[in-house]
Amino acid sequence: MQMPRNEIAVLERAYPPFRQSIPDAYQELTDEQAVEKIGPVRERLGRSLLILGHHYQRDEVIQFADHRGDSYGLAKKAAGDREAKWIVFCGVHFMAESADILTADEQTVILPDLQAGCSMADMADIDQVEEAWERIASIVPEEQVMPVAYMNSTAALKAFCGRKGGAVCTSSNASGLFDWAFARRARLFFFPDQHLGRNVGVARGIRLDEMALYDPHAPLGGLSREDILRTRVILWKGHCQVHGRFAPEQVDYFRERFPDVKVIVHPECTLEVVRKADYVGSTGYIIKTIREAPSGTKWAVGTEIHLVNRLRQENPDKMVVSLVPGVCLCSTMNRIDPQHLLWVIESLEAGQVVNDIIVPEPIAGEARLALDRMLQIS
Repeated sequence: MQMPRNEIAVLERAYPPFRQSIPDAYQELTDEQAVEKIGPVRERLGRSLLILGHHYQRDEVIQFADHRGDSYGLAKKAAGDREAKWIVFCGVHFMAESADILTADEQTVILPDLQAGCSMADMADIDQVEEAWERIASIVPEEQVMPVAYMNSTAALKAFCGRKGGAVCTSSNASGLFDWAFARRARLFFFPDQHLGRNVGVARGIRLDEMALYDPHAPLGGLSREDILRTRVILWKGHCQVHGRFAPEQVDYFRERFPDVKVIVHPECTLEVVRKADYVGSTGYIIKTIREAPSGTKWAVGTEIHLVNRLRQENPDKMVVSLVPGVCLCSTMNRIDPQHLLWVIESLEAGQVVNDIIVPEPIAGEARLALDRMLQIS
């Protein structure tokens, strides 16, 4: 008897050897050679192929994207394109999962390199979150706690929120989700990014002593019964390895060198950095703010280096630099290279699908509930 496709997908994710790895012939290509080959294949596949590129992708890859954007914006683009049969998501795993959840059953989502994960998303798995929920529910009734998952989380965590009446948020609508949650329940359980949760909480007038940090690797999460009883927001001990590298001293350095500099950072940065910045917002907000700024303005930017470099190129009339003088890139996002992109689309042309992402039921349906709630709130 043939195993159902969803069960095969679960096995393939659990046991990587089930998945086909990129052939040596592709790995031996230089970036320039792979780039030269991608265009003709993409043209032959036509409208049956949709390529999505996250803002943090390298230039050699994102030049082929039909749409550029953040994770949720790109997933919505995929959901709105019913003509495309294959959707190649140049991003990371949780992004491709969201696209699969939102697209039609007859559409296939492909991630060029399955090793392109997200360190933040990996800091919280479903077993840890369910254990934390049970710990919290043993102290306060679970009807008093609203779970909210940041978009940068696995489909299983989004599904958890769907089951428990919670929702998903992005960095641009997290503030509205906080208001929605507190209008319904007394406490909020936010995961996996502690910094986004803390920054939004402070902006909404929640005191730091009303927020507690749950450490999944500490006994009982590192929180006492009294800690949980006094808190309004329970934050998961997770963070973005890129945005966590920015420090207040870097802001001070640029202000000393350029007194008229404007500092703009992503809300995944620490509270200390956010408090020193002039502007704080999502990737889309950062792009829009710099693009619309007057000519001659100076910007020190606290976000991923590929995006900062692209902003510099697209705004030659302004000074645009990274807060970190060295390279500050998303290493997992950077795994998507021209060689992997060429491999997956040449495989499609040959009639073979490699690295497809399938979110099985009931996870997909429950995660969709949480995403739908976010849309209704937004």
